[in-house]
Amino acid sequence: MRTFPSVLPVVLALAATVTAAAQTPQQTPTLEERMSQAELKAAGLDRLSPEELKYLNEWLRTHGAGANTQLVTPGGQPVFYPDSSARETVETHISGLFTGWHGHTVFKLDNGQEWKQAESGAYDAGKFQDPVVRIKPMLLGSWLMYVEGCGCSVRVNRIK
Repeated sequence: MRTFPSVLPVVLALAATVTAAAQTPQQTPTLEERMSQAELKAAGLDRLSPEELKYLNEWLRTHGAGANTQLVTPGGQPVFYPDSSARETVETHISGLFTGWHGHTVFKLDNGQEWKQAESGAYDAGKFQDPVVRIKPMLLGSWLMYVEGCGCSVRVNRIK
């Protein structure tokens, strides 16, 4: 039987490193570390008690909102659905008057989201006040917004 005495120390060192890494808790930056004072205030988090803020930080740490979560693309665009399996149909209303789209139209929705026209072209839909919309996930990460009343649809990208 052939032995490899020089490999044993390497294997033991590697095992010790892996064990130590597994026992070291990952430190997730707190909201106070990740957000500016202006952002904390804009989100209303400055009004939380220290206990409430500690609870929120702990919840975010245990639910995967850590430093490894990619919130923007390398180009700086927001990532709203990092897990494509989590994409679900959005059903809400367009806020205000809807008349169609004209190349770069931004659609503001009642739920606070904003979606921008992703394809070229224009469409005159007439006038619809607060129409119901359904935004459905499509292939390759795209989205299609259906507007009730006019029976029209347009590809969109979420911007907010």
